[in-house]
Amino acid sequence: MSSHPSPNLVTEEEVWWAPLKNKVFAMLWLAWMTSNICMWMNDVAASWMMTSLSSSATQIALIQTMSNLPVFLLGLPSGAFADILNRKKYFMVTQLWIAFNAAVLCFMTFTNSLNAPLLLFLTFTNGIGLAMRWPVFAAIVPDLVVREQLPAALALNGVAMNASRIIGPLIAGALIASAGTEYVFALNMILSLACTVLIWRWKYTSNVSPLPGERFLGAMRVGIQYVKSSLRMRAVLLRVFIFFIQSSALMALLPVIAKDHFNGDAKTFTLLLSCLGFGAIIAASQLPRIRHRYDRNQLVPIAQILQAITAIGVVLAPSLWLAAIMMMFSGGFWILTANSLSIAAQLTLPSWIRARGMSIFQMSLMGGSAIGAAIFGNITTYSSVTISVICGSIFGIIAVLFTKHLTLEGGTEEDMTPVCPIEHPIPDRNIKLDAGPVMISLEYKINPNKINAFKDVMIRSRDARLRQGAMSWSLFEDAEKEGMMVENFVFETWADYLRRFDRFTTNDLNLQEERFKYHVGVKTPKIIRRIASTMQEKN
Repeated sequence: MSSHPSPNLVTEEEVWWAPLKNKVFAMLWLAWMTSNICMWMNDVAASWMMTSLSSSATQIALIQTMSNLPVFLLGLPSGAFADILNRKKYFMVTQLWIAFNAAVLCFMTFTNSLNAPLLLFLTFTNGIGLAMRWPVFAAIVPDLVVREQLPAALALNGVAMNASRIIGPLIAGALIASAGTEYVFALNMILSLACTVLIWRWKYTSNVSPLPGERFLGAMRVGIQYVKSSLRMRAVLLRVFIFFIQSSALMALLPVIAKDHFNGDAKTFTLLLSCLGFGAIIAASQLPRIRHRYDRNQLVPIAQILQAITAIGVVLAPSLWLAAIMMMFSGGFWILTANSLSIAAQLTLPSWIRARGMSIFQMSLMGGSAIGAAIFGNITTYSSVTISVICGSIFGIIAVLFTKHLTLEGGTEEDMTPVCPIEHPIPDRNIKLDAGPVMISLEYKINPNKINAFKDVMIRSRDARLRQGAMSWSLFEDAEKEGMMVENFVFETWADYLRRFDRFTTNDLNLQEERFKYHVGVKTPKIIRRIASTMQEKN
């Protein structure tokens, strides 16, 4: 157990509804929940329609794969766009995309021209809208609430996701039963347009930098580089990838469980899905209390194992009602795991890289879900849905044993609070912003007896430089003067180097103080900034 002072003491800032007092957050949260209702309405309608277009369990499970795959394929580009473009306009475009896709689905259904391959394709294009909108919303939430409310805000996002699990399927099920699937897609289009209006009303302000915007490919490179250089972020990505492979065994095969395993209909599917969402909402409302009792390192493996056990309980339950109760528990343990992993990712990322970082997080999440759906769909085809869900749960339990050492909280926690760095470049001439590459050199004089300790600090410094956008990093020792060390790191352009100062955090400042502590020179380490010189050969 953690050392929290009181497991029952929840401050006003931490209660699960506190962020809704912020009118801007409340408005955007409503838009987010509505857009998620649209997502679930689309997926439920598509999944149920596929049961009439095809009897293949693999094709039914592929609905989830096609819905999630775009996030895996396009997550990083969409995250880069969300970090370098106006986030309000970008958010609006994503909703218009989803509305247009719903209109096409509605038209194809009304005209009876939809078949299984075309339905999979349009599910994929709808997933593109999800891939575009998720990173931008993930990036703006920490800027809308104070740090103390971030866990509650993310829990509310989970509530929105899981309330939509109930509301979306209920609306979709009612429309499918009373009117037809085409009306689900029509309502989806209307609600998506309503979300666009809500986002349009948001008075968005952004920090205007005198520097030109990042290049698209460069922004993606920095995003990948940041994640590769962050030990905590790599741990989060691996654990969320594995968890969503595990949980997809139940999620993706739910239509098969409802129709074949329990000999049910659309109402059966809606009941199971709604119970899953209802359990998640109950668990999300208790997250502040649970977080006071357990830290994320304890909570994630416990919840992951219990989600696996309850998933097995669903397919082994002798009656539908007992399975529905197990679905509630499974949904609760699902949100405890997913929310804890999402908080760990958010707290690892500073604002300037958050959309890219969370898009990579979402890529891992959706990649695991898409791969798991394909794997367990095939297992069901060649065996049964019961065996498939049990295999997924056993995989998850085994994975916990091998990933428990990957910490999500505590240890060397990095402080991402922006600060002003000490060393500022003062060029003696005008330097073009696109000039480069730029090489920065720092000369340290180190006591020979403390070189190994200095190198340990420099390993962490290397990761910090790369996270700020440096293309490469190296450390050299003077061959003629023992203890003389030179650190070199390279940026692509002068503008990229200047952006480093906007990205300087408390963690970077602490590392700088650690490096300088080992320097025994009279003055601070000498800094040399060099720009690649252009030369022209004469014929």
